[in-house]
Amino acid sequence: MSTAIWWIRRDLRLADNVALSTALAQAKQVLPVWIFDPVLLASPYVGEKRLAFLLAGLRTLDQALQARGSRLIVRRGHPPAVLAQLLAETGAGVIIAEEDYSPYARRRDQAVAQALPLRLVNGMAIQPPGRVLKADGSPYTVFTPFSKAWHALPRPRAADLVPTPTHIPTPAGELASELIPTTPQQAAAVPFMAGEAEAQRRLRYFIDQHIAAYAANRDQMDIDGTSRLSPYLRFGMISPRQAAVAAYGAMTTTIPEARAGAASWLNELIWRDFYIHILAHFPAVRRGSFREKYDAIPWRNDETQFAAWCSGQTGYPVVDAAMRQLAATGWMHNRARMIVASFLTKDLLIDWRWGERWFMRHLVDGDPASNNGGWQWSAGTGTDAAPYFRIFNPVSQGAKFDPAGVYVRRWVPELARVPDQYIHAPWEMHPAVQQVTGCIIGRDYPPPIVDHRAVRSQTLAAYRAVA
Repeated sequence: MSTAIWWIRRDLRLADNVALSTALAQAKQVLPVWIFDPVLLASPYVGEKRLAFLLAGLRTLDQALQARGSRLIVRRGHPPAVLAQLLAETGAGVIIAEEDYSPYARRRDQAVAQALPLRLVNGMAIQPPGRVLKADGSPYTVFTPFSKAWHALPRPRAADLVPTPTHIPTPAGELASELIPTTPQQAAAVPFMAGEAEAQRRLRYFIDQHIAAYAANRDQMDIDGTSRLSPYLRFGMISPRQAAVAAYGAMTTTIPEARAGAASWLNELIWRDFYIHILAHFPAVRRGSFREKYDAIPWRNDETQFAAWCSGQTGYPVVDAAMRQLAATGWMHNRARMIVASFLTKDLLIDWRWGERWFMRHLVDGDPASNNGGWQWSAGTGTDAAPYFRIFNPVSQGAKFDPAGVYVRRWVPELARVPDQYIHAPWEMHPAVQQVTGCIIGRDYPPPIVDHRAVRSQTLAAYRAVA
């Protein structure tokens, strides 16, 4: 075969890229192609910061391709029509792409495959959907047995990783290509440098500096104890298989705490696989509860309270700090994600889909599978075996995972001078203390918009009514 099209979607990398290596093995020349799909660009889930990160990633990928004698062809339009045009222009015999599992991606790929020679390969998950199944061939719906079955499969090895090609032969003829759009100014402050090189650097740094203490530190919001690789995994700027290989390598240490840290991080990667599998096998979770009976929950859906949650003005410091971090940076600590999701669904009794959509509009790492899975876990509507009675207390969660208020003070400067003993419940300060600290509740910082203890019983009753 003379030419293969490498259709890039969520694999913006050259290292350990099965789609690229398959294309290179099947054809003398490979044409890297990115398509701006108007359906995706018009989605209500599009986030400005995530789009900015993607655009920057495309630019770095194009630079890496040009360094290897290739280039990125950028087109805009509906993929079946764009790809048909490219086949006609190049005479390519096959289109190779990494399989995606969202409902829209599957419909799109089915439409392409019905008319064009599309071949999908693995790469988005460490163990792709269809590989981790029960003895009867059905999918797992609870994480722990899924994880046990996942671990029973052959583990990925360094020898399995596909090396970065030094040269990518590409058709030399003139092919029309759009310019990659510039990053919108309002989204330019994304705190993640895009691209494969940065992803590799972050992985090395995390493995060398932080993974040994990951199990102990990963929930602490006041320290930098996580990998912050999620945006790079989201767009495939690093392969999840390489991340797993790195975790296994870190587990070979003789230090028990370090082994525990590496095992804990690998477990998070398995959670990512799990949610991809859930979305692939149960696509209806994008529209409703995995446990369908919870679609009948009588949500209050108070729009004023939702606006307070979105803007970080709930009166609960750890919730407000997290929501302001999200608005400013497009990222949020994972423990904070669980806290704010529990608060929205359990304290405010607002439909989890409102929060899921808000996260997708703001998260740089917003991922349809992981975001949906995380929100349904917090709401108690998902695959978790112990659902609705798990309700986080925002005060005790803040005290446990941000004990000195470092995280809160960073993102809620109104509370900068509040003493530690009140930092997670500033409304408990005596008026004289409020005066001294310059934080008058109701003037400088809002009082709690709900009483956690009171609404907890109401929420339990609402869930029990449909359980």
